[in-house]
Amino acid sequence: MGKIKNIPIALSVASSDSGSNAGIQADLLTFAAHKVYGTTAIAALTAQNPKKVKSIFACSENFLKDQLETVNEFYKPKAMKSGMLFNAKLINTLASFAEKNREIKFVLDPVMISSSGKNLLEKSAVKSLKENLIPLSSIFTPNLDEAQLLLNKGKITDMKDATFELQKTFQCAVLLKGGHLESDKICDVLCENGKLFSWNSKRIKNIDTHGSGCTLSAAICANLALGKNIYDSCSLAREYLLCAFKNSLKLSGSHFINHFPICKKN
Repeated sequence: MGKIKNIPIALSVASSDSGSNAGIQADLLTFAAHKVYGTTAIAALTAQNPKKVKSIFACSENFLKDQLETVNEFYKPKAMKSGMLFNAKLINTLASFAEKNREIKFVLDPVMISSSGKNLLEKSAVKSLKENLIPLSSIFTPNLDEAQLLLNKGKITDMKDATFELQKTFQCAVLLKGGHLESDKICDVLCENGKLFSWNSKRIKNIDTHGSGCTLSAAICANLALGKNIYDSCSLAREYLLCAFKNSLKLSGSHFINHFPICKKN
C-alpha cells in the first residue's frame, strides 16, 4: 500500500441551495472534483430552484461564528471562499474571523443578486461588504452587475479599466467576470498588484448558468488550497468551468454545470 498523503482542506462560507446547482452544494462538488476536502460554515438556508428563490432563512451571527471556529480549530483549512452572506451581521462575523486568520487564503464571491433576479444581499449590507470584508480577501470575483454596484457606476464599458479601479479601491486581487457581456465572446480580467491579465473564450450556448459564479470561485479556492498562485488558480478554474459547461448535465429538461466533467488535456 502506497503512502497516503494529507488531503488539502478548503472551507466554504456560503448559503445552501436546495437545488444543489449553486451555493454550498456546488462548492462541495467543486472541491471534490479537485481532490480537495470540503468543509462548510452555512450563512443561510434557501428554498430555491434555478428559476426562483422562494424564501431565505439566515443563520444567527453567533451560529456562523461557532461553525467557523470549530471547523478551523480541527481542520485548519488552507483556503476558504465566501458566497451568499445575506446581511451585515454575517458579513461582519466573517470579517472578524478572516482578520484573525490571515494565513487562510480567502476567495470572496460578492453574491448580491440571483440569476433569477432575487436580491441575495440586503441593501444595508453593501457598505459592510465593501468596507469590512472585501479588503481582507486574497481575491474577489464580481460579475459586471456587482462591479457596477461596488464602484457606484453606470454600465461598465471597459473591462480592464474597471478591474484596475476595483483592485486599486479594495487593495486586493480581483477577477472581473464577463459572463454578462452582450457578446458571443466572454472576457474575464484579473488584476493583481496593478498587473492586468485577461482570458477570452466563446460563449457556450443552451446551458443554464445557475451556479457558475459559485463554481468558479470554489475552483479558485480549491487551487489555492492545492498551493497554486492566484494567476494559475484563476486560469485553471476557468478551464474547469468551461469544461463543466461543455460536458453539461441534463436535468428536468435543461442543461446545467457538470461538476465532474471529463475533459481532454491540450
